[in-house]
Amino acid sequence: MSLKLTRSDLLLLDALQCDASRSQQELADIAGISKTSCWRRMRELEDARVITKRTVLLDPEKLDLTVQVLVSVSMIAHEDSIRRAFEVHVEDLSEVTECYSISGDWDYILHVVTDSIATYNQFLNKCLLGHKSVRSASSSFSLRQVKYTTRLPVRMHL
Repeated sequence: MSLKLTRSDLLLLDALQCDASRSQQELADIAGISKTSCWRRMRELEDARVITKRTVLLDPEKLDLTVQVLVSVSMIAHEDSIRRAFEVHVEDLSEVTECYSISGDWDYILHVVTDSIATYNQFLNKCLLGHKSVRSASSSFSLRQVKYTTRLPVRMHL
């Protein structure tokens, strides 16, 4: 399905990224379209997988999840079966909030969130280094978060 995004679509998408709990009327007003058109367009954007999910963002500090780590991972080999096994494994690790296959000296970079260094150490040894496809890992601990957003820059196309 080929979908052409209009200015109204981009305004709607940007507004949803800022606050997905806005009412249909608020979203329609922001996008400059009727409430009915807004509802219909949102369904079309969901069907086209432009909108993939609506979710809630939590404050990790309020949940005592104050240790954030960027982990660079090197695989034992680069065969598809080894990479797939690792990626399936990572999908099941709730501590991993992001996983990217990357170019360069490492094969993957993970964002890991946990409640303590001790818990992270257990996670590293058991869940990452203990996996048969992992050769090595290097951890960089976040000292402070400078920027965090899930908002994509859709307004740049307006």
